[in-house]
Amino acid sequence: MKIPVIHGYIERRILINFTADPVDIEKILPYPFRPKIFKNKAIVGICLIRLKDIKPKGLPDFLGINSENGAHRIAVEWDENGKIKSGVYILRRDTSLPLNTWVGGRIFPGKHYLAKFNINEQEGNYHIDFKSSDDTEISIDAYETDIFNNKSIFETIENASCFFEKGDLGYSPNKDKFDGLRLNAYQWKVKPLNVLDVKSSFFEDEKIFPKGSVQFDNALLMKNIEHEWLSEPTIGDN
Repeated sequence: MKIPVIHGYIERRILINFTADPVDIEKILPYPFRPKIFKNKAIVGICLIRLKDIKPKGLPDFLGINSENGAHRIAVEWDENGKIKSGVYILRRDTSLPLNTWVGGRIFPGKHYLAKFNINEQEGNYHIDFKSSDDTEISIDAYETDIFNNKSIFETIENASCFFEKGDLGYSPNKDKFDGLRLNAYQWKVKPLNVLDVKSSFFEDEKIFPKGSVQFDNALLMKNIEHEWLSEPTIGDN
């Protein structure tokens, strides 16, 4: 799948990160992907992102579209031409924009589920929840802080930032292929969030993840980032 360069702005991006048992994650990852291991753990997560003025690069901003979106992701590696590549595998995508449910898997990588988002953001406090068309539910309550979670497997925000910056290439399933999309953020800057409560019915589904196998680790915040989405070669496209 080849799309034009897409340009816009990330008004808000929250990365909610969890650790998981690599054995459990291996069972749900399709070939050629495998979990990217950090201190003997697989890293999975949710990206909650508000996009603004999204349109093909070169068009004026007023022609762009805005949306709230969520993505469940796994940090992965794979072998390509004798080299180890890294990025994220997108398990599922959810969106507030009906248009995205049509273009997803056709024009834009990955099937998108239509979801109803409830957002309350003020003075550095964040409440975000959504319920999707297949009843998948997410919620988070958090606030901005200068102190990184001292219980995180990453230990420092610098370590976490470096790890997730390398996850700029995402692959989404599309029938028997995987469509690639790279996030080119003009500036990479994250700050920690202190999470009061977080829930994901997807990661809590014991038919997929054994009870207790997915544990919250940390959350990161990005705001007001100009960016581009760039197509990458499809994996499995013969």
